[in-house]
Amino acid sequence: MEIIHRVPTSQKAIAFTFDDGPHPIYTPQLLDIFEAVSGRATFFMMGKQMELHPETAREVHARGHEIGNHSYTHPYMTQIGPDACERELYDTDSLIARVTGSRPAVMRPPYLDYNSEVHAITAKLGYQVIGALNGEARDWEMPGVAHILDATRKQVGCGSILLFHDGFGDRSQTIEAVRILCKELTEEGYRLVTVSELLQMSDS
Repeated sequence: MEIIHRVPTSQKAIAFTFDDGPHPIYTPQLLDIFEAVSGRATFFMMGKQMELHPETAREVHARGHEIGNHSYTHPYMTQIGPDACERELYDTDSLIARVTGSRPAVMRPPYLDYNSEVHAITAKLGYQVIGALNGEARDWEMPGVAHILDATRKQVGCGSILLFHDGFGDRSQTIEAVRILCKELTEEGYRLVTVSELLQMSDS
């Protein structure tokens, strides 16, 4: 019942991930940032947001990024019962398949709320369940660009999975922090890859 926060790899590769989108203003800005450094990212999208902004979801896929499942309405999945939990994932799964042509391989539970009952459902659907190392960055709280950078830099290393948000509210601090990090990390020789690409680099 493992949530994967880091992939054991000797390769200098890192996965940036973004939750709660797509967002018509902030998601495209991120796509431009990654294009500028020839990087790719994984966007854990909510079904509800995909229905509101289908064109943004399509652009994420068209520009070579991965879309993962982040539920339909962002509930605490351990609290809604197995049928509702499965419906949350399945409805979002169907939307992602419509946009990308294939089912998502990865999911992130909202609030990283996860237990054996939820695991039984994610396993049935064939997902790898993805966490992150830099939860202390708390970018969703708008703690300041410097805080997001400091908390994230401490977790940088081969195989790190990093968490940010492109949905809900003002994400301008996140955009600025990610712009700086992408430049720094690529200059240090890191490749910015999707979660699924990073999983394939595992040494174990």
